[in-house]
Amino acid sequence: MLNIFSSKILLILLGLFILTHTAYSQALVKESDYYRIETLPIPSNAFLEVGGLTFTDKNQLAASSRRGEVWVIDNPYGNNPRFNLFAHGLHEPLGLAFKDGGFYLAQRGELTRLEDKNNDGTADVYRTIYRWPLSGNYHEYSYGPLILPDGDMLLALNLGWDGKGVSWAKWRGWMIKVSPEGEMTPFATGFRSPAGFGFNSQGDIFYAENQGDWVGSGRMTHVEMGDFVGNPAGLKWANDPHSPVKLTIDDIPNGEGTLYQAAKRVPGIKPPSVWFPHTLMGISTSDILNDNTQGGFGPYAGQLFVGDQGHSKIMRVFQEKVNGVYQGICFPFLEGFSSGILRMIWGENATMFVGMTSRGWAATGKDLYGIQRVKWTGRLPFEMLAVRAQSDGFEIEFTKPVNRQEAATAAMYSIRSFTYHYHNTYGSPVVDPRDCQIQNIEVSEDGKKVRLYLSGIREGYIHEIALKNIKAADGTPLLHSTGYYTLNEIPAGKRIHAEHDMENMTASSDTEVYYDPAKYQTKIPAAWNNQVDQTITIGTLPGLKYDLAEFTVKAGSRVKIQFNNPDDMQHNLVIGVPGSVDEIGQMAFNLGLDGPNRGYIPDSEKILYHTSLLQPHSEEAIYF
Repeated sequence: MLNIFSSKILLILLGLFILTHTAYSQALVKESDYYRIETLPIPSNAFLEVGGLTFTDKNQLAASSRRGEVWVIDNPYGNNPRFNLFAHGLHEPLGLAFKDGGFYLAQRGELTRLEDKNNDGTADVYRTIYRWPLSGNYHEYSYGPLILPDGDMLLALNLGWDGKGVSWAKWRGWMIKVSPEGEMTPFATGFRSPAGFGFNSQGDIFYAENQGDWVGSGRMTHVEMGDFVGNPAGLKWANDPHSPVKLTIDDIPNGEGTLYQAAKRVPGIKPPSVWFPHTLMGISTSDILNDNTQGGFGPYAGQLFVGDQGHSKIMRVFQEKVNGVYQGICFPFLEGFSSGILRMIWGENATMFVGMTSRGWAATGKDLYGIQRVKWTGRLPFEMLAVRAQSDGFEIEFTKPVNRQEAATAAMYSIRSFTYHYHNTYGSPVVDPRDCQIQNIEVSEDGKKVRLYLSGIREGYIHEIALKNIKAADGTPLLHSTGYYTLNEIPAGKRIHAEHDMENMTASSDTEVYYDPAKYQTKIPAAWNNQVDQTITIGTLPGLKYDLAEFTVKAGSRVKIQFNNPDDMQHNLVIGVPGSVDEIGQMAFNLGLDGPNRGYIPDSEKILYHTSLLQPHSEEAIYF
């Protein structure tokens, strides 16, 4: 019997490793010291695969379900919440809002208002506000609404999927605005799978995107009317007279650099404000929640929390505006949720409610669904609170004063920049990674800020900022030691140049992946004389599973494995010696930025055979 596991299952294993290893390695501090996760008990008849969360005017928590129901929850803060089925028979609502005594939600094909006219706790009015067409493709999810200050509502419509993102039904791949009276205005396009969108503390709109075609990795983008945010499938409808977007599909360059570079050449393209490096920060970004608790949830007032469905975790984002453009850094925040995070909302007393689902969308959290609460314990973690771009490096602000001697030592830092391809292929390897060189370090008098003077910072690149064993002045280790800053604009001022600095450069081609031919044989060996003793065919299933759980081969036989990937994401297949899954998973995680370029295949004697990392709707055979 051979152990088999795929890259995506491997990534789920990596998520579990993240749960235990992003905290300080000697377990001196852990996330649960600062933030406590509590679970709401859900009745057995409520299959709450949460698609939306909101609060009523009576402080009741309401949740919409992928199964087409809306539940209203009394006493969501206590140990005995009461669940009432308010509405049912809906078509996979993936959003929920409450306004003027009623609920608004996006079904697959319409924006609906639910009302309880006779006050019996059950909806008796299901009113269509606005309807849009469907093609019937399974991937045509619809999200929202997000209610604007003027009462209008924003909704986001997922692309369909046919080996690539498709807009077979009108306005798929768009964000649209709908008034309470049902008047629709196209707002922006370029969306692939816009599961989460929300406001920052300034009232600007941001949305989170998942890796896919034209999307090298997860990312977050500032959205304004008329923007094009990256995936060209929705441009099919830009010729509509009401469209605020005037680009055409032919205007979009394919495989000619990065999204940042495309935005410099083509007016109207909007690059992300923050990238979430794939597997290192998550694999499927979801909701966006602004910390408006004014310190009630810890030191992060005004920052954004971003969920990740696949890794069952929450990330934290600090943003700033440079030359009028948003950019910033993402950090790990909190892991260990029971299912895949899709929605987050604030309750009273700075309580964060998290709604989850994982059916068909596998997650590190093993439950199919759930609702959990997050509360701050009141203890102050030692963290990088913010990172700000400078003309010649970065300024790091901490939550506590640092150990000044450690913070002034260059060996305590590692700064590396990289980027992703902008192309119609699913995802991207890490492109053009380069080290930045520390030229000088200044520690502020109060010990809460460190100024890094660097050569090699690059506009349009993501910068990995990793700190090594720096502690607070009181001896507390950093809770999270790495962040990823997206540098869209370099502030004006003097720059430090090094020989390898190249401004306005074109991203280099991918590093060629070398696989040991003894473990990766894609052609039938000549010595076999075209004779195969046994052929095993393995494919993938939704939910990050194989369609074959195990197989047996006779010792000494000539084996062909035909690996098929009909899924809409990348997969590979790795065969390891018995009991090696965890070890191989940890080694793959340790590849860091090199992981995508190596197909998540570490150099290990524990790996016997493997395929490459296959694109969606592709196949490969290996022989051993």
